[in-house]
Amino acid sequence: MEIMVIVFLAGYICIALEHKIKIDKAAIALLMAGLMWVLYILTAPLSALLENEPAFREFMAHNQHLTSLSVIEQCKRFIVDFQLVEYLGDISSTLFFLIGAMTIVELIDANNGFSIITERINTTNKRKLLYVITFIAFFMSSVLDNLTTSIVMVMLVKKLVPNYKERWIFGSMIIIAANSGGAWSPVGDVTTIMLWIKGRISSFPLITSLIIPSMISTLVPLLFISRLLKGNLENTVKRVPVAITADINKRESVIILIIGVMALLSVPVFKYFTGLPPFIGVLFALSLIWIYTEILFSKSKFNNVNKKRVTNVLKKIDTTTILFFLGILLSVMSLEATGVLNMAGEYLNGKTQNIYIIDMAIGALSSIVDNVPMVAVAMGMYPILDPAALSTVADPAFMQHFIMDGEFWQFLAYCSGVGGSMLIIGSAAGVVVMGLERIKFNWYFKYISLYAALGYLAGAASYILLKAL
Repeated sequence: MEIMVIVFLAGYICIALEHKIKIDKAAIALLMAGLMWVLYILTAPLSALLENEPAFREFMAHNQHLTSLSVIEQCKRFIVDFQLVEYLGDISSTLFFLIGAMTIVELIDANNGFSIITERINTTNKRKLLYVITFIAFFMSSVLDNLTTSIVMVMLVKKLVPNYKERWIFGSMIIIAANSGGAWSPVGDVTTIMLWIKGRISSFPLITSLIIPSMISTLVPLLFISRLLKGNLENTVKRVPVAITADINKRESVIILIIGVMALLSVPVFKYFTGLPPFIGVLFALSLIWIYTEILFSKSKFNNVNKKRVTNVLKKIDTTTILFFLGILLSVMSLEATGVLNMAGEYLNGKTQNIYIIDMAIGALSSIVDNVPMVAVAMGMYPILDPAALSTVADPAFMQHFIMDGEFWQFLAYCSGVGGSMLIIGSAAGVVVMGLERIKFNWYFKYISLYAALGYLAGAASYILLKAL
């Protein structure tokens, strides 16, 4: 397992040095994922039994024809036929959600929907524009998810800011605002959704406890990062009314914008009422807007109709970003399967019983390792405790933090969501913005990471202080 950790670290270093070695990060991520799974099945197959014994026993109970094989061969079959399939299912749900959301956003853009919004942002002052974009991203991500919000906001910024280096600053602030905005809402981030569905947190206590720390974690870096921008925008795209510049009239652009936004907003509602994963909701929403636009274009005589259809928009999806995301998640899943992440969590638990230190360490790690398995490990380490059972445990003062809406779970939601902003590869929002704007890892680390870390620490301190008061 040690060599897997080495490969993982080496892969991340190569991703960070992408511009130096001149190899696309997606290729490195896929190579890293392949090597780690090969190492897992060839050098540590028994980890499958040691770390996942209940699932392994159940697998063997349903596959009696494998009992004649050696234990090592049984473990290999468990890895291939159960673990890899299960993990790929989890990853696919994220990737299909990403494809659906990106397609809807691209469709809105192809039909000039975002021009309706950009026309109403009249400021040319770069700092004021950064404040406006940050404010919108923060609150939008609490209703949508931080991934979708990042996609939408980056598309908006592309319409407003021609200089790519300045867009990197805007994109970085979008990452921070989207991650912080998603942390205080039960549907704003995949980790808060996990905690919400599993009964660790409920909506109102989460919102009231985390909205102020989340705001602080956004405002602190904003004050510093805004200093990187000076003056007014130059050579901006001329904002001519959509009805004049577009091949589609303004009314239809507005309708497509409204349908697209409502489609994205409906995803958490769809999940709440059906219990189905979000990717089903976003693909269902995509099908509706797809059908609407096909009917619209078949009945209307707009110019360049084929360029506005979903079939053409799908060709614009950034496949490289999706493959990069696939490689990263597969790599992380291999560490989870071998128990490396569990060992890291147990080490934290053994060294300290301070919930704030544990959560903040998880938040720091989530800037390197995806926050989803980190939160999953935390939930596995600390099962939710019934308040009625507090009197029967050895340390009731410590264990009260693990009841529903306990401080451990609330602070975990904050740390795992906001902590990912400290590195650009530490969150889904960061990975997507990195892909869409081609932001360099080392640039983000040099100019943004420190300010994101200050915001993370300031928000964490405010949460601890508010709970103490």
